[in-house]
Amino acid sequence: MSGALSDIRVVEMGQLLAGPFCGQLLGDMGADVIKIEPPGAGDPMRLWGQGDEKVQWEVIGRNKRSVTCNLRIPEGQALARKLIAKADVLIENFKPGTLEKWGLSPEELHKENPGLIIARMSGYGQYGPYSDRAGFGGIGEAMGGWRYIVGDPDRPPARMGVSIGDTLCATYGCMGVLAALHHREKTGEGQVIDTALYEAVLQVMEGLVPEYDYNGFIRERSGSILPGIAPSNVYSCKNGPFMIGANNDAIFARLAKAMGQPELAEDPRYKTHLARGKNQTELDELINAWTGTLTIDEVDALMIEYSIPAGRVYTARDMVDDPHFKAREAIIEVETDGHGKLKMQNAFPKFSATPSGVRRPAPTSPGIHNAEVFAELLGMGEDDIARLQEAEAI
Repeated sequence: MSGALSDIRVVEMGQLLAGPFCGQLLGDMGADVIKIEPPGAGDPMRLWGQGDEKVQWEVIGRNKRSVTCNLRIPEGQALARKLIAKADVLIENFKPGTLEKWGLSPEELHKENPGLIIARMSGYGQYGPYSDRAGFGGIGEAMGGWRYIVGDPDRPPARMGVSIGDTLCATYGCMGVLAALHHREKTGEGQVIDTALYEAVLQVMEGLVPEYDYNGFIRERSGSILPGIAPSNVYSCKNGPFMIGANNDAIFARLAKAMGQPELAEDPRYKTHLARGKNQTELDELINAWTGTLTIDEVDALMIEYSIPAGRVYTARDMVDDPHFKAREAIIEVETDGHGKLKMQNAFPKFSATPSGVRRPAPTSPGIHNAEVFAELLGMGEDDIARLQEAEAI
């Protein structure tokens, strides 16, 4: 598994989620990702996750080599500069101005490496009146419009159970890197990609802004539904929840037949998309009354028989046992150095000619690849590394 980016070297700076997730995506596609961590504890992500043993690092740290570098002293900054000079891509998610403070501004880095692509991720972007504010993914979700519309209408704004603001920013950053690599292939020119957490969230907000601009409409929290899109909801069966999406005239007609109530498809209240939207609550109550008489397996079988988009509401336990997940290797088992064999999501998307994958487990400790990387990229020997250690640069 060499991957589509097997000839690309990435230096990943920064910590926590946005920058490291961008590095994970590029590493999964084959890039050689060299992660710079601060000496000592390293990236705080090493301690994130649920359960007594923290294993989230095993996902976000995979396909990376870890080196340590004290970026707060001149010796460490000089070392980082040498590594970056050998890279195709630099990822960083520090507060704007931090690289400049360390003498590692894009202008300075491009003097030595004009083809370097620099992906910068921050709360509000590299310029603008808020650019010097601290920002986390949750703040980006709030200002980008996500938080306000998530949850039930009679409760305060809610959040997803994952850090979607960070991962969206990282995903757009990755897309930017791939586009910039294409541009560099044609011109030899590197460039800077400026990705803000709030703008990444804003990109997936569909019609939220033009609906306000044109109609004066402000979206509100609507719980488990999208207003006017019906039926599309999670319904209660005898033994748990089940998702059905039949918000199309032809599909709804099939659902009505599956329910043994074909007349619903001709009822003026439900016959058309607009009518179902106006009578959404009443329609959901009808469907919920029907699903409540059946088990999940029984409803699932009917949905398959009548070709209706539907699915079980999965937990991780359901995912690891599902035959379709297994057939597509959506979840794989990785032999990690820190936690033995560990199930985790596979690399994605799937490539027919240059498959992505997990080639190496997450590094168990910060700087575990110092000797390997410094020798390979910078020609350093044991004495050189000893001098760096004495200077507290690594």
